[in-house]
Amino acid sequence: MKKFLEEFKAFALKGNVMDMAIGVIIGGAFTAIITALTENVINPLIGCIGNPEVNGFVIPLIKGQSINLGAFISAIINFVIIAFVLFLMLKAMNKAMTIGKKPKKEDPTTKVCPFCQSEISIKAVRCPHCTSELDEKAS
Repeated sequence: MKKFLEEFKAFALKGNVMDMAIGVIIGGAFTAIITALTENVINPLIGCIGNPEVNGFVIPLIKGQSINLGAFISAIINFVIIAFVLFLMLKAMNKAMTIGKKPKKEDPTTKVCPFCQSEISIKAVRCPHCTSELDEKAS
């Protein structure tokens, strides 16, 4: 049981889990802002086209039932705005994470044969093109 708790503690305190928790909290708060923007700014602008209240765009059905398309359209607008802003924030965070980091220099995987100038594997001891024996100094 103790090992299980230690593993859970290591998992819960990893940076990724904490970042995700903070993101969920900020996303919840951000949703309220976007909902207010949609209901108080975007819906009245859309309403200027026809119906003054987008949420009031209802399709009546039989027996008093109705489909509230306005609320569905508002939810789609909310989702698109939130997804776009989160995409921009994630893109900015990724860019900020790379600032100041030097690109990792990769080890070469090929070398040039000193006899025929063909590109060959770095591990080769004989050139596959001209069959010359290669010195370690030549690489």
